[in-house]
Amino acid sequence: MVQAEIIRRRLDALTEHLSVLERLATYSETTFLEEPERYGAAERFLQLSLEAFLDLGNHVIADLGLGPVDKSRDIPAILQQQGYLDAELAETWLRMIGFRNILVHAYLDLDRHQVYEILQHHLDDLRALQAVFAEFL
Repeated sequence: MVQAEIIRRRLDALTEHLSVLERLATYSETTFLEEPERYGAAERFLQLSLEAFLDLGNHVIADLGLGPVDKSRDIPAILQQQGYLDAELAETWLRMIGFRNILVHAYLDLDRHQVYEILQHHLDDLRALQAVFAEFL
């Protein structure tokens, strides 16, 4: 059985992060890119969101005894195999993990236009994944 308080705290943090990201998405691309505080905040809140999903996935897998996690990319696969994620959302999450790795490890090569595109077109992906974990409450 999963520990509801652990899930709830991370989901609450995700709600806050998404609220900030939604506000940042209201800027035009030019306005967004001309202010380091805007794109820096977007990068950080995306990273925090993606870290929260990894924490949630690890927690669920460990508490339910679903199998070993050797690397973060194992998490969506395990949850899909166990029927908690559909294939499309699992694939989307894998892309999110790849982007998280860029945010953390290859930040000097980060394309800020890509960050803006994520704000414009992929916040629903974050919400969909958030809804999956809300089901564990």
